Amino acid sequence: MKLSILLISGAALLACAVPAAAQPAPTAADSAAIRAAALDYVEGWYTGDAERMARAVHPELAKRIVETDAAGVSQLGRMRASDLIGGTREGGGRDTPAELQQKDVVILDIFGNAASVRATMSGWVDYMHLAKWNGQWKIVNVLWELKSRPR
Repeated sequence: MKLSILLISGAALLACAVPAAAQPAPTAADSAAIRAAALDYVEGWYTGDAERMARAVHPELAKRIVETDAAGVSQLGRMRASDLIGGTREGGGRDTPAELQQKDVVILDIFGNAASVRATMSGWVDYMHLAKWNGQWKIVNVLWELKSRPR
């Protein structure tokens, strides 16, 4: 019994010590496509361009925010792709004056077919996860936070 545990433990340690197959470095084309998807999302919102928003997001997008009430109880607010696209179609952020529109997009990481992006907009910050889906980068998850939230 002890010997088999030692063998399993030794194999686990060896597996951790052996480097995984190297992933190819992200290409300039991937970086450009990731940035373009994030900007389609951001600028699509500000211009009320539902087609542009739809192009940016995966149909099964999950956008979430943690909302905490005065008693300190948190709930998870949820939005689907259809909610976000519909809200964009209804005007989105068109009422945000151009001089107040913040459109800062920073690619945080790319690994294989996954990427993380931070998009800072006028009233909130979005942390996005993108996936290369059928050859196109799509936003599949967003966790967001309002800038003016009381702490």
